[in-house]
Amino acid sequence: MERDYVIGVDVGTGSVRAGVFDLHGRMLGHASQDISVWKPAWVEVEQSSEEIWGAACACVRGAVREAVIRADEVAGIAFDATCSLVALGPHDEPVTVSSTGLEDHNVVVWMDHRALDQAARINRTKHSALRSVGGVMSPEMEPPKLLWIKENLPDSWARVLRFLDLADYMGYRATGVDVRSLCTTVCKWAYDGRRGRWNADFFKRVGLKNLPSEKSIGDAVLPMGTPIGPLTATAALEMGLTVDTSVAVGIIDAHAGGIGVIGMGFRRRPRAAQLEQILALIGGTSSCHMAVSVKPRFIRGIWGPYPNAMIPGMWLTEGGQSATGSLLDHIIRDRSAYGGIAAAAQRSNQSVYEFLNERVAEIKRREKRGPEIAEDLHVLPYFLGNRSPHADPTARGVISGLTLDESLESVARLYYATIQAIAYGTRHIIEEMNRHGYRIKRIHACGGGTKNPVWLQEHADISGCEVILPKEPEAVLLGSAILAAVGAKKFPSIMDATMAMSAEGRRYTPDRKTAAFHRMKYGAFRSMYREFKKLQKMMQDANS
Repeated sequence: MERDYVIGVDVGTGSVRAGVFDLHGRMLGHASQDISVWKPAWVEVEQSSEEIWGAACACVRGAVREAVIRADEVAGIAFDATCSLVALGPHDEPVTVSSTGLEDHNVVVWMDHRALDQAARINRTKHSALRSVGGVMSPEMEPPKLLWIKENLPDSWARVLRFLDLADYMGYRATGVDVRSLCTTVCKWAYDGRRGRWNADFFKRVGLKNLPSEKSIGDAVLPMGTPIGPLTATAALEMGLTVDTSVAVGIIDAHAGGIGVIGMGFRRRPRAAQLEQILALIGGTSSCHMAVSVKPRFIRGIWGPYPNAMIPGMWLTEGGQSATGSLLDHIIRDRSAYGGIAAAAQRSNQSVYEFLNERVAEIKRREKRGPEIAEDLHVLPYFLGNRSPHADPTARGVISGLTLDESLESVARLYYATIQAIAYGTRHIIEEMNRHGYRIKRIHACGGGTKNPVWLQEHADISGCEVILPKEPEAVLLGSAILAAVGAKKFPSIMDATMAMSAEGRRYTPDRKTAAFHRMKYGAFRSMYREFKKLQKMMQDANS
């Protein structure tokens, strides 16, 4: 019996998805299920590991049914997930991480910013370990969250036996083997990937002196795609698979997208210089910007360099924007005209984004202008802080140019200006990367944002880079499926697998006629942050 199919499972912020792929990268079956997101306070975001696992099992069963294959034809499975923190007790039961005390709230979601103070204190240590996160540790990473739990929920801290990144939890739940991913630990836990060890001195300096010994944060750290073991009998039953299915070490969701797109278009193994011209952009609730290099590149305010964290043998540099898709949702839903927009979109059998894109196009045609239709609207998109390259979680959003106009057209213009602002943020990240040795010329893009042609064209025009989409739109799922194929010994390496299983799709070429306008508006974008910081400091000084 040939086992020629693999499964990728993606745990996103609001849903779990599973895809069945063949070894050519064709998706044969797909299923998705929404998961709960609780927000006891605007900076606190929580989930349930039990609910997530149940959703994953249901999605795997659904994807296999849709693919019309037998369970014994599945060679391997791998998981990607958001970089969220899972807390488990001595019997693997959920332990609350919530001020509500609800036990099933045992996941601190990646976008949770409750640990701002803890992150600031960690950064004041100026420990050498911070050099690999752009010099500044984000409250989205795990050490600040661990410190917050220790200081604010001592009962939970005392009961927790095991803290895991969400992708590692999924692998542990599937196999019963506690193996951590080199990707999750290096990128989010300050694991020393070069020496292959935890930095006990770092944990001591930041107030977590008994880690890693007091709580299990991972004794075995292995590269992504490494076989962990087979599914347990229980997991196989829950997923409708067999105990002969191999489980591979997983990865962070954005990094799975990077694996799914970075190798597309290459018929032979690319040279390092070719890879250093590519930015993998994964756009969803947030956006991540991945670039790889042969030598480590230390860039203030940009995460990394991380050894072997995405492509083995190469260093990963990771920029990011904390709110992109979620910001567009907020901007649209926060307008008084939203109800009318949603109803009109439904009548037209369109998404709200498709409806607004048509309105933007209508305004351009009527006014015989291009991106200039938003020339008087300037957006600073840091509504959840700035991840890169300012590394400033205290930054906030700003909109300049608002009027009392509550029309549908005013919402369309603001929506368009927000897309521009997100693309200016990407341009800023690329400029910083290129200033430190990269030569980014192509953006290989995937994720929810890539389903929006206006978002894609603005990113091409504003960055000056060609934007290339994968033939398989579910590239994050494909990235996990690639790891599953490597773990099942179907390919000798991640690069071999990604070249075989990924392919190029549509391209978006920069419109050079818009360059002068975007150069001017990008200058305004950069100045908005400087003026915001001046006002922030003015008020801090007044209250000190």
